[in-house]
Amino acid sequence: FFLLNLSLRDLGTISTTVLKSMDNSLWDTRAISYLGCDAQVFLLFFLLGAECALLTVMAYDRYVATFKPLHYGTLLGSRACVHMAAAA
Repeated sequence: FFLLNLSLRDLGTISTTVLKSMDNSLWDTRAISYLGCDAQVFLLFFLLGAECALLTVMAYDRYVATFKPLHYGTLLGSRACVHMAAAA
């Protein structure tokens, strides 16, 4: 579940910059508007921050699975994992 979320966020992060790079390379230009640059920077930092938050949640998940295996089901059920992924 967490790996799926991480891969989707990675896909969003890489598509933020690669699409404009591909467009510039196909049309042989180096132009980008100020608003487009702002949007790219905002989305890149937002998605990278979300990825760091999700990696933190994944680390907590593995911590609970390793050090409290008998309480894993009560501490991190499927509903709690969904809430943590959504918060990240």
